[in-house]
Amino acid sequence: MKTQTENVFSRDDAAILEEVMNIAFGKASADLAEVIDIRILLNAPRVEIMRAEGLLLRIKEETSAHGAISIIEQNFWGKYSGSALLAFPATASRGLISLFEDDDQAVAEENLPLLEKETLLEVGNILIGACVSKVAELLDDIVSFSPPRLIPRVVINHLTGETVSPRLDDPDQSAILIKTVFHLEHKDIKGFLFLIASQESMAWLRTALNNFIQKF
Repeated sequence: MKTQTENVFSRDDAAILEEVMNIAFGKASADLAEVIDIRILLNAPRVEIMRAEGLLLRIKEETSAHGAISIIEQNFWGKYSGSALLAFPATASRGLISLFEDDDQAVAEENLPLLEKETLLEVGNILIGACVSKVAELLDDIVSFSPPRLIPRVVINHLTGETVSPRLDDPDQSAILIKTVFHLEHKDIKGFLFLIASQESMAWLRTALNNFIQKF
C-alpha cells in the first residue's frame, strides 16, 4: 500500500527537489565559507521522501557509526513549513570550534561546553537558514525561522521523538531526507540535514517544484 507521501510525490518530483536542494546547498556552503574563511565542498545532496515516523530509524542508521550525535533543530514557516534537523557526530564539535578559534590559542577545558554550544548553534543557524531560505527563494516562497535549539551529545540508541521532535512520532507527517558530507580544507566533517514537512506543505511543494521546472 502506498503512503500519502508516495501518492503526492513521484520520482520525477524527487529528482527536481534534489536539483533545487543542490543549488540551495551551494548557497549554504558559500555563506558558511564567508564566516569561517575556508573553502567548503559539499557532496551533491540525496533526497528521499518518507513518513516522518520512519525518519528516526533512518537517523539512527545514518549516524550509528558515531555513537552519539549533537542535533540542531530549527522550525521554519511559510507556504513550505516544518522543522529542520542538522546532526553532527558528537566528536565533530571540537573540529568545528577550531574553525572559529585561533589554532594557537588554547581553549580552557571549562569553556569547551559553552564554545561547543555556541559553535554548533552558529553553524546550524547558517546552514539551515541558508539552505531553507534558498529553497524558498527558488520556489517563490518566503520563510521565517524560530531560534535554533541544540540537543547535545545524544547517544544514538537513546534517540526518541520526545528528545528530538514530536513530529517524528506523528504518523500523519511526511519527511524530506537530505544527506550530505561536508568537506573542509584540511578537515573532513560529516553532517546530516533532515527536513520534516506537514502533509499540506508537501502538496504545495509538489506544485511549486513543477512550476520551477517549467521555467527551464
